[in-house]
Amino acid sequence: MPAEPLSAVKDHKYPVEQVVHFTPGRSNPEVSSGRYEIVRHLPPDGSENLYRVRSLDDNHERVVRESQLA
Repeated sequence: MPAEPLSAVKDHKYPVEQVVHFTPGRSNPEVSSGRYEIVRHLPPDGSENLYRVRSLDDNHERVVRESQLA
C-alpha cells in the first residue's frame, strides 16, 4: 500500500457559525477589526487554514487567515 502524504496543515480550529475576533494585518489599516462569524472553511494557503467570515457590525464578508482570528 502506498503511504499517505503528510500534511503540514491541521484541521480548522474554529467551526462554522462560531463568532471570533478578527485582527487585520498591518498592511490593511483600512480593514476594521471586530467580531466576525465563521461562514465556511476554505482550503489552506500554504501552511495556514483560511476562513470566509462575515462582520457582525456591517455584514461585510472577507477571507482571512487562521492566525488573524481569536
